[in-house]
Amino acid sequence: MEFCPKCGAVLVQKRKNDGCPRCNYVSKTHSKISTSEDIDEKKEIPVIKKNVAETMPIVSETCKKCGHDKAYFWTVQTRASDESETKFFKCVKCGNTSRDYR
Repeated sequence: MEFCPKCGAVLVQKRKNDGCPRCNYVSKTHSKISTSEDIDEKKEIPVIKKNVAETMPIVSETCKKCGHDKAYFWTVQTRASDESETKFFKCVKCGNTSRDYR
């Protein structure tokens, strides 16, 4: 990148030589501008399998559908960051999912 010796503006490419857009100064040489970029290989994204419930912790929570007293438990931030997380429970027996906003 070159600058105009008269006014200090960045010289832009004209047809034959570089020139100043402010004061119409024209350089006697043509500067070569090149760019380069390093592209990293994309890594494989892990896929979550359907049997993830087996790795979740089990807590004491009564199912509203079947009355079983054990459920898988996880949390997700579904609202604004200054509010508490939403707790999800999935019944171990019937698979019914419920939420708790407390």
